Amino acid sequence: MAAAVTKRVKLGTSVLVLPMRHPLPLAKELATLHNFSEGRLILGAGSGWLKEEFSALGVPFEERGRRLDEGIAMMRAVWSEDPVTFESRYISAEIKEMTMTPMPVSRIPLWFGGSSEPALRRTIRIGDGWHGSALSADEAAPIVRRLRAARPEPGFTISMRVQWDGQDRGVLRALVDDYAAIGVEHLLVAPQDRNVDDWEKVTDGVGSLVA
Repeated sequence: MAAAVTKRVKLGTSVLVLPMRHPLPLAKELATLHNFSEGRLILGAGSGWLKEEFSALGVPFEERGRRLDEGIAMMRAVWSEDPVTFESRYISAEIKEMTMTPMPVSRIPLWFGGSSEPALRRTIRIGDGWHGSALSADEAAPIVRRLRAARPEPGFTISMRVQWDGQDRGVLRALVDDYAAIGVEHLLVAPQDRNVDDWEKVTDGVGSLVA
């Protein structure tokens, strides 16, 4: 719905727990949205942390990192090769000379969430960006320095998700300035509460900063 009524706004997941989903239908869904929005999708992905969620879905919690890596490799294969062959080890799939449609109109940027050591190493190794969450500017600063030193290219994006109560716009301005000062390039502002009115206040507040 957001893609249908907008032309410039980016559409992203913040963040998708990829090991709990099968990569093949997910790859097709993401490619469809990316194509429909004319290349505006950003895939935020992470390995997850709540063991009970994995147990409820019958997915091995201890394999979540390996399943994340294999899932990303599988999706990138079907997004770039036609036909595609992919040998999987952790995810149940048999992909031999398969045609996967639709293929995305352009590369889908992949931003990894999480601030654990495995998450940061994965970000540096195969990510197009990092999407942190719930860290103050002081807490995020050493992570930003490490990521930027390892991935200095302009196409690598450093993002942060923060909460704002929708009241004092001076507080919001200070948040933006603090994160910008440490090198955060993209800020996703979410309300502390999730009612429609709260989202509207945040949208209006953020809009006032960029108008």
